[in-house]
Amino acid sequence: MSYVITSACVDEKAADCVDACPVDCIHEGEDQYYIDPDVCIACGACETMCPVAAIYYIDDVPKEEEAYIEKAVQFFNNK
Repeated sequence: MSYVITSACVDEKAADCVDACPVDCIHEGEDQYYIDPDVCIACGACETMCPVAAIYYIDDVPKEEEAYIEKAVQFFNNK
């Protein structure tokens, strides 16, 4: 997994990141978007376009947002 979408996206879902992604790896969930780690090329386009600063490179996810890493894993495991 390269990038993770965190709590600022929950119920916001602005979708600017979806339009910026060159490989279509961002999927809409019930309450937020998720980045497919198997498709993401770690280009960072989504991170710079997010209007609510919800996207982090996995190594930079703030401690208080780390639960969103597992939430993304579960989203794709259940897809």
